[in-house]
Amino acid sequence: MILEVQGIHTFYGLSHILFGVSLGVDEKETVVLLGRNGAGKTTTLRSIIGLTPPRSGEISFYGQSITRRPGNEIVHLGIGFVPEDRRIFPKLSVWENLDVARKPGKVRGVQWDFERVYHLFPILKTRQNQLGGTLSGGEQQMLTIARTLMGNPDLLLLDEPSEGLAPLVVQDLGEQIQNLKAEGLMILLCEQNTHFSFPLSDRAYIIEKGSIQYHGKIAELKESPAIMLRYLGIT
Repeated sequence: MILEVQGIHTFYGLSHILFGVSLGVDEKETVVLLGRNGAGKTTTLRSIIGLTPPRSGEISFYGQSITRRPGNEIVHLGIGFVPEDRRIFPKLSVWENLDVARKPGKVRGVQWDFERVYHLFPILKTRQNQLGGTLSGGEQQMLTIARTLMGNPDLLLLDEPSEGLAPLVVQDLGEQIQNLKAEGLMILLCEQNTHFSFPLSDRAYIIEKGSIQYHGKIAELKESPAIMLRYLGIT
């Protein structure tokens, strides 16, 4: 596995949130981490990217330990994070939001620049002089992903990208993520929306109350309605 998370325990203060979480993402894979609100999905991503370091357990990327390393070092190694709340710079233009994140990529990966992100998200090119804060929710989500791509990551962490978006926007976003997958980018996707995440993903983990309860291929999970109902409340 390119990304390996092994038995991590993460806390917020005295609150124990993750209990021995283990998962992995391999080359050219898209893996979805499914779970209800409060299950531990976001904390898992924050643990990987160094925003909420685990107290125990190990995280490695390309065989190199990144456990409890500063977030800026982890990003430099090739992991990009798209948070659920987007966090664009509302008083900067679209072009400026992208420019602040620009970083040369490694030889092994696709090189992302203005031309490539505008090709992936054409609406951003037409809005490039518009302030980020005036964009729609879907456009802000596209900008956040595009900004992360400007850092040329090998692995993209996506936290609930479909949350709060209109169905047609979600459909468009899914197509754009499929394009990223076709480019060979590794993706770890946190989602509740199985209709959105299943067509994009190769494997799935289900987390509940801070523990991984299921791991398997998407096709296997689709054939397990009891598991879907028990942990996700859907059939």
